[in-house]
Amino acid sequence: MTVRAGGVAVRLRVTPRGGADRIEGLARDADGKGFLRLRVSAVAEKGRANEAVLKLLAKAWRLPRTALSVTAGETGRNKVVTVAGDAAALEARISAWLDGLPGETGKGGAA
Repeated sequence: MTVRAGGVAVRLRVTPRGGADRIEGLARDADGKGFLRLRVSAVAEKGRANEAVLKLLAKAWRLPRTALSVTAGETGRNKVVTVAGDAAALEARISAWLDGLPGETGKGGAA
């Protein structure tokens, strides 16, 4: 997770048409950078998969859907989602949530 002005950013790897909407856990890429793995049942067409990702994360993090946006990787599997709001509070909230996931440790895991 990265703290930005006005919020935080989380790196994702998304599998569209994954059979179900679920968060699979934390992982690291070949460069050692952490990301959050997700599956959504929506197809990667006309923004449907992106919208499903944002709804899934908003529900998991108990945040309004309007606070989340895809800020990088809109048409690819690797994405960055930015959450708008108080950066310190969001970092604490999402880090605590990430710590409960399988895979790499949450702190810094999804940078």
